[in-house]
Amino acid sequence: MTETKKTTAAKKTTTAKAAPKTTAKKAAPAKKPTAVKTAPKATAAASVNMANIKLSGAIYATGKRKDSVARVYLMPGKGNIIINETPMTEYFKRPVLQMILVQPFDVTKRDGAYDVIAMVAGGGLSGQAGAVKHGISKALEKAEPELRAALKSAGFLTRDSRVVERKHFGFHKARRSTQFSKR
Repeated sequence: MTETKKTTAAKKTTTAKAAPKTTAKKAAPAKKPTAVKTAPKATAAASVNMANIKLSGAIYATGKRKDSVARVYLMPGKGNIIINETPMTEYFKRPVLQMILVQPFDVTKRDGAYDVIAMVAGGGLSGQAGAVKHGISKALEKAEPELRAALKSAGFLTRDSRVVERKHFGFHKARRSTQFSKR
């Protein structure tokens, strides 16, 4: 037994002495050269830079409808309407929605006088079209205050406050109850 104790004690002392030698510092990895990032090329539809719009004297207004919020920039132009960096006819494919967008211009007889660039988010297509229409109407009023009477009488400056009613407890939907059972 004494021999085994001596050998284990000898092993402990040799391992204790060997441990400090293995803790040598490692060299730090060489730094990789940083690559220069280039700006992505702009496409034709996305060629409008929002910073340029704000600096060029565009008139800004916010329109709301249901859950949709539209940020509208109005500037003198040829009547182009761009929504979320796509033309109006591609974004709103239904003719009814396209008609909703041009209503403020029809009422004020300003067809083709202004370009519109809008960013809209939230809700569905119908709510988004209503939000852009509300934003265009508010921007037209800012651009030409004498148009307020025509826009107000058409009801375009009033925010349509109708929103979806919340679902109530014990109902399938907001007001849809369970089916009546006689027995």
